[in-house]
Amino acid sequence: MLVKSVDEKIGLVTDMIVESKRVVVFTGAGVSTESGIPDFRSPGGIWDRFDPDEFTIQRFLSSAETRAKQWRLLIESGLIADARPNAAHVAIADIERMGKLSCVITQNIDNLHQKAGNSPEKVFELHGNMNWVVCLNCQSRYPLPDIRKRLNLESGPPSCAKCSGILKPDVVFFGESLPPVVLSDAVRHSRECDLLIAVGSSLVVYPAAYMPVYAKEAGARVVIVNLTATSYDMMADEVINRKAGEVMSRIMEAVQKRLS
Repeated sequence: MLVKSVDEKIGLVTDMIVESKRVVVFTGAGVSTESGIPDFRSPGGIWDRFDPDEFTIQRFLSSAETRAKQWRLLIESGLIADARPNAAHVAIADIERMGKLSCVITQNIDNLHQKAGNSPEKVFELHGNMNWVVCLNCQSRYPLPDIRKRLNLESGPPSCAKCSGILKPDVVFFGESLPPVVLSDAVRHSRECDLLIAVGSSLVVYPAAYMPVYAKEAGARVVIVNLTATSYDMMADEVINRKAGEVMSRIMEAVQKRLS
């Protein structure tokens, strides 16, 4: 079996993007880690430092003391740091700028695709967005910086300024379902694209990990860019085991040269 070099693979993926009209990019934690945001499952990641059982919706709702503890864990985890987009985010935004992007489907909750220049309406956040806080009573939404300004966990968790209801980060906790409209739109775009590029995801969290499968079953080409192997590598048309920022920036530089 002929083994392709990384340069050859980048050339082939460049061809795929040039030829495609409806590109879906599916992103996981491996994109955000290059911006300094901690991973959940990798060695040394969040679940090595914090018990995932602490992040259930049942515990969040159980008491004010538990909610204050969960807010403290979120702060200490580094998930709400003021991170900046990296080369991978910029490259993905470039796909939209050249008019080829159908959407970004992301498992990340950091808002970095939007910061890099992707249109918010083209970013489907399967696990929510940590930059927003929602009241579970009146559904009011607050920007996270506004809540952080008045966050004093010594006196208890934050509450809604309008109705005193429970405030929760607008992300999916364990025990909650993915937002149904977002999930439905993500599935539809995956089934309608002609190329899906999975970047920085180990493809082990479901139902998110089905997106490349939906695309492949519908006849699209699938590319996986990830540091380590995934269980879907055999299904993919190309697999590149390198850092997301390095690979995606090189691919988009080549695409732009071809299209200029």
